[in-house]
Amino acid sequence: MANVVLPFILMLALAPSAPADPFAFDGVEIAQVSIRQRIIIRIPRVLGGHPMPEAMPNRSLRWNEKRGPRCVSADLLEGAVITGADSVDLIVADGSRLRAELDDHCPALDFYSGLYLKQTSDGLVCADRDSIRARSGSICKIDRFKRLEARR
Repeated sequence: MANVVLPFILMLALAPSAPADPFAFDGVEIAQVSIRQRIIIRIPRVLGGHPMPEAMPNRSLRWNEKRGPRCVSADLLEGAVITGADSVDLIVADGSRLRAELDDHCPALDFYSGLYLKQTSDGLVCADRDSIRARSGSICKIDRFKRLEARR
């Protein structure tokens, strides 16, 4: 932050003082400085399909898909399980799962560990709006979310 602010302060210090007549702008240049910030959220890949160690022995767990929400809060996402080239299971803080179905195959997701989500101003990750980004740089748009329930 100091690297950005210091040049701005130096420009202000070297700028000529304002003339007594507010309409006399001889030799004065006006400039604009824009500072932008981008936040990217890294979602770690969970090996074994569940973040809880006590659930690890049951690796053959099957899921029923139910209608899911349109959006989910990015703060609630704790991990991800790559389930195929066209979907990612997102593990939510309360232990539930959402399957993000992608609108196209995204084979690069399985190559690297983890994936990225770009932070939005509303703090939500929404279907038909947001994308999952593989660490390789490929972008996969989220088509819909499905709520997952363990089969009994």
